Amino acid sequence: MAELPTTAKAVVIGGGIIGCSTAYHLAKLGWTDTVLLERKKLTSGTTFHAAGLVGQLRSNANITQLLGYSVDLYTKLEEETGLGTGWKMNGGLRLACNQERWTEVKRQATTAHSFGLEMELLTPAEALELWPLMDISDLVGAAYMPTDGQANPSDITQALAKGARMAGAAIFEDTKVTDLEIENGRIRAVITDQGRIECEKVICCAGQWTRDFAARFGVNVPLVSMEHQYMLTEPMGVPSTLPTLRDPDRLCYYKEEVGGLVMGGYEPNPIPWAVEGIPEGFHYTLLDSNFDHFEQIMEQALGRVPGLQTAGIKTLTNGPESFTPDGNFIIGEAPELRNFYVGAGFNAFGIASGGGAGMALAEWAHKGAPPFDLWSADIRRFGRPHFDTDWVRTRTVEAYGKHYTMAWPHEEHDSGRPCRKSPLYDTLKAQGACFGEKLGWERPNWFAADGETAKDAYSFGRQNWFAANAREHTAARQAAVLFDQTSFAKFALKGPDALSAMNWICANNINKPVGRLTYTQMLNDKGGIECDLTVARVAEDEFYIVTGTGFATHDFNWISRNIPDGMNCQLFDVTSSNAVLSLMGPEARNILQEVTRADMSDAAFKFGTVRTIGIAGCPVQALRITYVGELGWELHLPVEYAQTVYDALMRAGKARGLVNAGYRTIESLRLEKGYRAWGSDIGPDHTPFEAGLGWAVKLASNTDFKGRAAAEAQKSGGVQKMLATFTVAPDVVLLGRETIYRDGKRVGWLSSGGFGHTVGKSIGLGYVRNAEGVDADHVLSGDYELEVATERVPANVHLAPLYDPDMARIKM
Repeated sequence: MAELPTTAKAVVIGGGIIGCSTAYHLAKLGWTDTVLLERKKLTSGTTFHAAGLVGQLRSNANITQLLGYSVDLYTKLEEETGLGTGWKMNGGLRLACNQERWTEVKRQATTAHSFGLEMELLTPAEALELWPLMDISDLVGAAYMPTDGQANPSDITQALAKGARMAGAAIFEDTKVTDLEIENGRIRAVITDQGRIECEKVICCAGQWTRDFAARFGVNVPLVSMEHQYMLTEPMGVPSTLPTLRDPDRLCYYKEEVGGLVMGGYEPNPIPWAVEGIPEGFHYTLLDSNFDHFEQIMEQALGRVPGLQTAGIKTLTNGPESFTPDGNFIIGEAPELRNFYVGAGFNAFGIASGGGAGMALAEWAHKGAPPFDLWSADIRRFGRPHFDTDWVRTRTVEAYGKHYTMAWPHEEHDSGRPCRKSPLYDTLKAQGACFGEKLGWERPNWFAADGETAKDAYSFGRQNWFAANAREHTAARQAAVLFDQTSFAKFALKGPDALSAMNWICANNINKPVGRLTYTQMLNDKGGIECDLTVARVAEDEFYIVTGTGFATHDFNWISRNIPDGMNCQLFDVTSSNAVLSLMGPEARNILQEVTRADMSDAAFKFGTVRTIGIAGCPVQALRITYVGELGWELHLPVEYAQTVYDALMRAGKARGLVNAGYRTIESLRLEKGYRAWGSDIGPDHTPFEAGLGWAVKLASNTDFKGRAAAEAQKSGGVQKMLATFTVAPDVVLLGRETIYRDGKRVGWLSSGGFGHTVGKSIGLGYVRNAEGVDADHVLSGDYELEVATERVPANVHLAPLYDPDMARIKM
């Protein structure tokens, strides 16, 4: 055995497929002093018992791209390393056994087309030709992805390990990491039972062990272990070219193996494992087969594959896998500890993700940023509830049970609720609120009227809250509505250098008088939008920052990490201190004037300003701003005053038509105004000039800021994509990811979709792409169609807001 080095540039912890892929890609990037440490043997954690199906399509374009990278890598890995991988591109089938599932499959096919993948819709008879073992009596249709496939998990991992060694990385088995040496918040060394390795960066790919290990150093990785079973039959004449098969209505998946069938599934009542901790020495270990629990999956499978009734069962494998509360894996640099990266929680699709996830982690460690936006898998998407393992387990059990259930639009989780509540929760619930949940916060989505039930009824058509949304939307445009937005993430930046720090981090001009608001982006070095938020200057040396609920961890991390060294200012999270009531609509000023002595006239309280006013004995920080396109104020106030201020506003507004409204109405209102949403319409892969937000970039000033060089280059050089608004007939339901066609050519997909009740049309936002350049004339000159559930419908394109393009109503 080679001697353990005393120094390394990077140490990868964990010798499963993710760790070996990360070491492989780091070495390929020239980090030849990368060391991978495995406490036992490569693959001995959970990789060795993975089923090995490799699918590509996900609801997110970049995760789909990451999985596609895996396929490309696996295709060439055997030739590169000389080791067999078991990889075969035999295609993948997905079945639909009812009309709702068929609609879902057709929408998935459109998503595939949007992301540049080939996905064919098949009749039951055509599907039977590809998969002759099945009974198709209940089949409505199927989808076929020819570039999906399957692999041998252990063989692929060993091939990646060999490729890593060939490129210069060192791999040590039977070397347990016992500790990290941390000094002044930075990693200095990894301590093992074989010695100490001084290093710059640590990439933790320790699978189900990751949460407990990372927690020792203050890092939160929300995953838990779940039992997962699949069986392997004796050889039964199954051809080696048989595609993989997913049968979500029966909760099952299948693949060929040595002439037999592997069959597993995702039961609605999964069994958590290692609730009291993973046993010491657990490796190359399987759990006892649980035939009783697997029976529910077997019964479903027998209806699909009658030949299983007489097939011999060779093994029933029961192996623990790490799962997460939202079904997405966890990747990225930990917000709690610099240079500590995580790749874990792969929800039983680690083999499909392995190549791409290793590439992304290596790039992230190498350049300090991911190769593309990975927000849906980013470790910073989590928050306070995720520190509690019991809460994480409760939610993860639900997520596991939904693995193959219908992926309904606007679907909410039910478990672990309520967790975080606004002071108005009980009041709003009594008034008919149907709540959704974001980062643990209960938030009203819509309000049921008398005779309506405050509960979502899911479908792919107009859902049962559509009429409520129309009522609230109309009230916002014609009278006034009150939104409880207490869940907003809220920060305070204080100190002598607060202005200098914000001027560097923010793309817009923050150097404004006390009492002014600034809408701004925060850019990365490529000019991409990392944060999209509002900044209020409340004192010479203090800023109040407001951002979206789900971005609390991400945005706090981005701001704090980008305060230049040596600057004297501190960032505080004050989210839980303040409630937020947003009063919006043409009657908003009249209602506010009835409850405060402050002068609320436009002359005294201009748009884009903040003042402290008194309401019912409460000091209220009133921000005149809007995300719905109407006159309005966000009212930020200490939580103990929330009920009192709410009651005062509702009393004053009763005669003026004031009603409660929810987040679904915020969404329909903002679409009519073309307001962008971070995480869908804008993000790290999109720049202000691509998104139509170049007006918010301070290039006219001499002030340097993060991302300025990239922004200047793009402004002068032009863009290759541009965000536009699309409208279609009102009976077409837009949800996002619908394919955009310009003059018959695929040019992008919708990033957002919904309905505008004022304009009476379905609305979508999406980027029009052209490698040779895009400008307004290019966008507006084309003839457009949208592909919706595989059918093309005519669409109109717009660059100006559909509603009040001159902002007259906002500034009235």
